[in-house]
Amino acid sequence: MIAVEIERRLRAELAPVQLDIRDDSAQHAGHAGAREGGHFHVTVVSDRFTGLQRLARHRLVYHALSDLMQRGIHALAIDARTPGESGSGQA
Repeated sequence: MIAVEIERRLRAELAPVQLDIRDDSAQHAGHAGAREGGHFHVTVVSDRFTGLQRLARHRLVYHALSDLMQRGIHALAIDARTPGESGSGQA
């Protein structure tokens, strides 16, 4: 259950006020990378992102999931926002 582990780690590292994890792996069945792990999209809304640019926010997410990126996650789309940012688009 990679999605469960993603949730556990992001909650522990980023204390999000909102966390949504979508497993898009089924859409990539047959894709060569699909054998290496799943395809996931995460939306994380956290105060930890305040004052950080998008790259720094993504680095925090990747840091929390670092070893899962080597085993279990093939692709990860990240929408990382602060609680004060609008719900549309990526920050």
